[in-house]
Amino acid sequence: MFTRFRSARPGNDLGALRRFYAEGLGLAVLAAWDDHDGFDGLVLGPAGARGDWQIEFVAERGVAAPRAPTPEHLLVLYVPDAAAVRAAVARMAALGVATTPPNNPYWARRGAQFVDPDGYGVVVCTVEESIP
Repeated sequence: MFTRFRSARPGNDLGALRRFYAEGLGLAVLAAWDDHDGFDGLVLGPAGARGDWQIEFVAERGVAAPRAPTPEHLLVLYVPDAAAVRAAVARMAALGVATTPPNNPYWARRGAQFVDPDGYGVVVCTVEESIP
């Protein structure tokens, strides 16, 4: 069966995406490249190891990536508890990134949503019933 998961999507500003996901959300940069057959790239994931999951952003030179098509195009990152959600909110606020109300109220009850530089919603969420 499958041994690793990587989600890949186009992005426009890999530097802004790196700040958002690495500095703001605390993901590790696992790989990055410039002009590999006309593509620049960035791979992020859990710190300390290559992990079982990865997020890849690619920028095709000379091609603008579209913004998120709907507010339900989300990346959901689960954390162990409400304190971890609050820590993510604080890190993002330090970068000047505010929370945004999600389209689906379920996410607001269990976490916090941000919008990345390409317009995609990112939810940091715990499975706890409520977050004080």
